[in-house]
Amino acid sequence: MKRAGTLRLLLDLSNFSGAARLRELLAGDPAVRVRCSPDGRHLLLLRPPGAPAPQLLVAVRGSGAELERAWPEDHPSPLDAFFLPWPARPALVLVWESGITEVWGAGMELGWRLLQSTELCPGGEARVVAVAAVRGRLVWCEELQSGTEDPIERPVAAFNYRVCFRTLEPSGEAGTNLGRTRVLLHHCPPFGLLASRKDLFLVPTATTWSGVAHILLIWSPSKGKVIVSAPCLGLSHSKILNPRQGDTWDFRTLLRGLPGLLSPRKPLAVHSWAPAPQGLLLLDFRGTVRLVQSHGGTRAVGTLQEAPAGPEGSAALGIFHGTLACVLGNTLELLDMGSGQLLERKVLSTDRVYLLEPPAPGVKDEEEMDIGGGLRMLSALGLFCVGWEAPQGLELPSAKDLVFEEACIYYQRRSLRGAQLTPEELRHDSTFRAPQALASILQGHLPPSTLLTTLRAELRDYRGLEQLKTQLVAGDDEEAGWTELAEHEVARLLRTELTGDQLVQLNTIFQALPTAAWGATLRALQLQPDGNGRLRSQALPDVWKKVLGDTTAGKETPNGILPPFELLCQCLCQLEPRWLPPFVELAQQQGGPGWGAGGPGLPLYRRALAVIGEEGNRPETLELELLLGSGRPKAVLQAVSQLVQKEQWERALEAGLALGPSSPLLRSEIFKLLLAQFAQHRQLDAHLPLLCRLCPPELAPDELLLLLQTHLPDEVGPPTPFPEPGSEPPLTVGLLKALLEQTGAQGRPSGPVLSLYEDILWDPGTPPPTPPRGPMSTLQVSDHPGLEVWVPSGQGLCVTDMGNHL
Repeated sequence: MKRAGTLRLLLDLSNFSGAARLRELLAGDPAVRVRCSPDGRHLLLLRPPGAPAPQLLVAVRGSGAELERAWPEDHPSPLDAFFLPWPARPALVLVWESGITEVWGAGMELGWRLLQSTELCPGGEARVVAVAAVRGRLVWCEELQSGTEDPIERPVAAFNYRVCFRTLEPSGEAGTNLGRTRVLLHHCPPFGLLASRKDLFLVPTATTWSGVAHILLIWSPSKGKVIVSAPCLGLSHSKILNPRQGDTWDFRTLLRGLPGLLSPRKPLAVHSWAPAPQGLLLLDFRGTVRLVQSHGGTRAVGTLQEAPAGPEGSAALGIFHGTLACVLGNTLELLDMGSGQLLERKVLSTDRVYLLEPPAPGVKDEEEMDIGGGLRMLSALGLFCVGWEAPQGLELPSAKDLVFEEACIYYQRRSLRGAQLTPEELRHDSTFRAPQALASILQGHLPPSTLLTTLRAELRDYRGLEQLKTQLVAGDDEEAGWTELAEHEVARLLRTELTGDQLVQLNTIFQALPTAAWGATLRALQLQPDGNGRLRSQALPDVWKKVLGDTTAGKETPNGILPPFELLCQCLCQLEPRWLPPFVELAQQQGGPGWGAGGPGLPLYRRALAVIGEEGNRPETLELELLLGSGRPKAVLQAVSQLVQKEQWERALEAGLALGPSSPLLRSEIFKLLLAQFAQHRQLDAHLPLLCRLCPPELAPDELLLLLQTHLPDEVGPPTPFPEPGSEPPLTVGLLKALLEQTGAQGRPSGPVLSLYEDILWDPGTPPPTPPRGPMSTLQVSDHPGLEVWVPSGQGLCVTDMGNHL
């Protein structure tokens, strides 16, 4: 039975905000560029530079505000604009020829707002000629200033371009992360950039030098390679290119190694390019459509009955259900992708027709459920669907029947019994409750639109996981597939109650793919460094509650199964040990009663210490950082004691000084601990200014001296004027002066002296008068038992009191 092509109206443009302006631009400007957001709710219309205002219009279906921008004549309009496939919110990127880039985001209530503005070509050293977005990367081709490239035989301007890219990812609720600029290709001709779901196509333009205008390049970021293809020759060559590892290619050097691709050929006579899930479609001026596949191979699809009239005519290409759809002027032709046979030809009522990009993988939309995988077509008359009509007499199974049939296949695959499971058994057996519940919902308890709204996120995640499984089974890019699968699964588990099987599964993922699992946790907690060696988080409290809670408390768990917080600490200790103390310190600032932070149970720093090793076998530096960052007095004192044992005096003093005024008792204990060391040896003399700063302001001089007296070493023999060689010098009053001044008042108190030692702090201002220097009589040692007389040769007598030194 022959199929019949249908053109069905999905939506009138009145369902979009700014419908009147939307119709006006679609009907009036043939050069307008039309883009559709991945979720299908937003339409972008961009007019070329020099067009009348407005040059940019973003219309939204249903509730939401449109975005309309206009630029004066002295300020050019954007070179290109496109949507980013961000699942949380729609995002729009505007790129100017000067390199200025703006990222706009749409919120629920505030409408569109500018998220970030940056420059791709700082300093005006280059001019952007093409831009595209592929797999979280912003790629552009820029023309460098003349003279920046080395001269060659051909004109310098022919290869005075390069292709660069930056990663572009969402950050939190209202932010973006732009990576640093990486160069993909040096010394290349001007390329147009076209992005499919997985690959980026670099195609020649009208200004490309004719000697290389028959060559195009395909970059596959997930596979880390670039393919050089010559469709007219049927040749292609693959090269490894991974910019993350610092790889880059010089275009001229690349072609010199492929002499077969440089045989004299005419430039590609292409009327229109169109990216598709299967590759890149190209339509030449003879009406022939070819498909350049992602591996570089080229095959002919078919020939249209009507060829393009000239380069100015409009054309749109798309693929659905193994069918090529081509809109040329006001004619729609449908060709079979396998045989190239013309299936149907329709004459449209307008020649201003645009085929919209297919929705992003995993994104479902209310209208998409009705188009059956067809193509969406936009004109001033509305949004249409191009598809195939079901043959007459074909009875489609009901949703209820499909539920039981699919459930039967699923349970049979998991069952160990040999008997065949039937849909009728599922209908009446109370053991299988899930398909019965879903069938009752689909039977009419909830309208389809409400059901889709409720299950949209779950369906999107399920579809994405199924596609990843298919990709892994096929062996396509296994490493990236496993990484993405682990990230999806960790993100899903963090939204559930992490107990029982979910906790076991989370541990398994962290053991098998720790890097991917930590990356997903990093995004879930929205962790970012603040530039001072600390971390900050914008995650909701519910997420932290699941991470910090000890889900295994009071329960028996299998050996080796760790709670979420311990699991993250163990993973971070293996990957980036230096970020473990900041992470634990941030976790201690979160939470509430019973979360593990500020609640009953072990403190978080002790839970982190438990997973990095047994006491005595832990990394010393890591243990010290965790103890110092805990904020617990016993832990901080333990860390300072360890620093004292290691004679790291400056680090110990800084740990005490880092404590704020809210911890006076802890600072006082650390001061007393270090003062005892100061009394026993002279290793702290070089750090005396720091010790003075740590001295408690309420400590009196007599209390200080009593503390020192407690810790002074015992004298073994009689006092001597100088220490024995190799022995520790004694503590002197000169060293104590700075500490005593620190403990004294700002000014000398009026009234009686409160301490026997306070008068040594106060300088009377003028020294006492000098005694006369006449001849002195010899003193009798017996009359003064505490004095010793030393009479050097030819000198007067010098009396030294050695009886009462410290």
